[in-house]
Amino acid sequence: MAINLLLVDDEEDLRTIMTDALSLHGFAVTAASDGREALAELRGPTRYAVVLTDVSMPGDVSGLQVAAEAITLQPHARVVVVSGLQRSQLPPMPPSVEYVSKPYRLKNLVEFIYKQLA
Repeated sequence: MAINLLLVDDEEDLRTIMTDALSLHGFAVTAASDGREALAELRGPTRYAVVLTDVSMPGDVSGLQVAAEAITLQPHARVVVVSGLQRSQLPPMPPSVEYVSKPYRLKNLVEFIYKQLA
């Protein structure tokens, strides 16, 4: 049974590659290209086990706002924030939000996500 994962990233090529790669690792991936699209998905009928969001997003909804909303709308989901910035450069995040720095290796990211689900 596939694990529902919401992938939020504004870089189209990366989003496409990650969708394909994560799908091969047992995830049913829904991709969102910005924060507004991600919020619409979180408010929809799909229950996500994992929300994986980049911090920097175009428009008026950041990845950190997506993470905060995910905690509220789908409290059972594991929320992972990725960024090229160091964690110390980011605003404080809720304790339940995990952080992964870019660049990351797909294998390491998948292992990290599965550890969060265990």
